[in-house]
Order: sequence, then C-alpha cells, then structure tokens
Amino acid sequence: MPSPNTAADAGGKQYIEANAENRYEVTRADLPLHCPMDSMTLWNSHPRVYLPIEDTGRAKCPYCGAEYVLTD
Repeated sequence: MPSPNTAADAGGKQYIEANAENRYEVTRADLPLHCPMDSMTLWNSHPRVYLPIEDTGRAKCPYCGAEYVLTD
C-alpha cells in the first residue's frame, strides 16, 4: 500500500506539513472541516478532529491550536 504521506506516492499531489501554520483559510468545498486536513501529511500529526466552522466562520483545533477561517 502506498504511503499517504509523500507526494511521490500520491501521484505527484503536494501535501502541506500538518501543524506548520497557525492560521488556515478554508472554503465550503473543504467542509466538513477536520484537522488535520486531507491535504496535510499525517505521520507527525494528532488524531483527526472535526471542527464546527459553519455558524461562526472560525474554528480552532483543540489539539494543535491551528485557527481556521471560512473565506466564502
């Protein structure tokens, strides 16, 4: 089974490092929102947690403190 953590194994798809930033902008296409997101590497991250962002447009991950802002 290919590793989901490398771009080479993912057909050239580029992954961003999980927990590398404190603020991420997301769109409704990213919902339901969870941290870490699908576009992040997972090997050095925390368990997936779903974040309620629809009502306020903002959410903060209780594990890593990453802040998410809904842009549309």
